[in-house]
Amino acid sequence: MITAIREVRRARGLTLEEVAIRCVPPTTAQTIGRLETGTRTVSVGWLNRIAQALAVDAADLVRLPERPDLPVAALLDATGAAAPRRAMSVTPPRAEPDLVAVIVQSATGDYRAGDMVWCRRLAPADYLAALHRDVLAPGPAGRFLFGRLLAFDGDAVSLLPTRLGASPVALVAPWIAVAERLVRNL
Repeated sequence: MITAIREVRRARGLTLEEVAIRCVPPTTAQTIGRLETGTRTVSVGWLNRIAQALAVDAADLVRLPERPDLPVAALLDATGAAAPRRAMSVTPPRAEPDLVAVIVQSATGDYRAGDMVWCRRLAPADYLAALHRDVLAPGPAGRFLFGRLLAFDGDAVSLLPTRLGASPVALVAPWIAVAERLVRNL
């Protein structure tokens, strides 16, 4: 558990000794210091005692790590993009509701096995922003197409798949997701 005891104590203008004396029952400044730095585990009891001494809610002293997950929309390999067989997700630095991920399972085009491509979903009115960029487009029966957006007309798009020697493919896509970030393990 990551705590914000030190930050709250300093914001209140209190010393370790002052917080220790305000605890019920009182404790030592050394104990408060160890709880602040994490060298001593903060139990719920300690958290409540320190919160009372600082005149805040115990929840104000806890920082929970955010783990926003990004749904994986497709898996990409040399044969193209396909929906994953089971629900998958990745953790981006900042989750946003209109992001989806593509995991590259084998090298194709400029992408290497293990790459993650984060894509932002666009409505047909915004397809112009994705022209000549790599996009993910949903197709029939839960399939996807990943490639360079060559042209569009309303919700009809023309994509050039990433695999070598592929011909452009046309399909109707209620949305596309433009590649915004490539995450590659080194």
